[in-house]
Amino acid sequence: MNAPLDISMKNDEVLRVELEVFRREHRDLDESIRALQSTGIADQITLQRLKKKKLLLKDRIALIEDRLTPDIIA
Repeated sequence: MNAPLDISMKNDEVLRVELEVFRREHRDLDESIRALQSTGIADQITLQRLKKKKLLLKDRIALIEDRLTPDIIA
């Protein structure tokens, strides 16, 4: 998650690899959050940290997807 936020200097192939890594990490966090919540003894601070990290990943994923998807003017 320590990848630089400036994606302007990265080529599309690097962005695609990062996108897949971020998507996988996002899924893993989602599974971890669900597992902690299902136990009923989840630490709220830990859950908040995981959810915040998941939101940051979601933002990075959206940023990369926007860069990789060309704008089409109808």
